[in-house]
Amino acid sequence: MSDVTLVYDDDCGFCTWWADFFERRSDFEIVGFSNLTDDQRARLPDDYEECSHLLTDGEVYSCGESLEQALVRSNVGDGLGPLVGFLRNFEDYEEFRESAYRTVADHRSELGFVVSKTPPARRDDREY
Repeated sequence: MSDVTLVYDDDCGFCTWWADFFERRSDFEIVGFSNLTDDQRARLPDDYEECSHLLTDGEVYSCGESLEQALVRSNVGDGLGPLVGFLRNFEDYEEFRESAYRTVADHRSELGFVVSKTPPARRDDREY
């Protein structure tokens, strides 16, 4: 079992596509909101359903930072660590990262027309 868990909205086709993207490119445990354990839920903020989260041994990364960390820690992010470290030197970086995340999250129903996968919460038994 991985020591990194990506938590996502498993009732969203766009979110499910991204969770699958990271599952294929990392050793993260992928957990939808509907399958959270009590221990996992206890680590999340009260409004956890507002965005994705990345749980590690000692940290909880939420929203834009969760995907930033997922990219850095996955096979996709080979070499991204130094770039992210560099970007964090700029005071506007965090605001930009979170604003970009929120813009995408707020338009995920439209973006789901481009990339989407049937969410686990909407599958019937025949699709497993």
